[in-house]
Amino acid sequence: MISISAAYRRYDISDEVWTLLEPHLPGREGVWCGKARDNRQFINAVFWILRTGAPWRDLPPSYGDWKNTHRRFCRWRDRSIWESLLERLIDNPDYEWLMIDASHIKVHPHCWRKRW
Repeated sequence: MISISAAYRRYDISDEVWTLLEPHLPGREGVWCGKARDNRQFINAVFWILRTGAPWRDLPPSYGDWKNTHRRFCRWRDRSIWESLLERLIDNPDYEWLMIDASHIKVHPHCWRKRW
């Protein structure tokens, strides 16, 4: 039987994707602002939230504290880090991560106006 942690860990980013992202992230080794010890864990937490649509409070504890993760997400948003990552990596899009919203709204037949 698969444990709960293994069930959501299977959606974490692969080593291949991580090697593409890591050089562009703040807090990497050799950068003036210091080294972040958990950039990969943070990225996985954000992707988990995006994939599930869950509120931040429901973030599994193995991804870290939800408050700190949300605060860091907002800091990256305010500093346009997410946008710069997208701009740098968009040259070679990976359609595996493409998500399309296919929702639609059905209208009750009585709501339609008849055109004569």
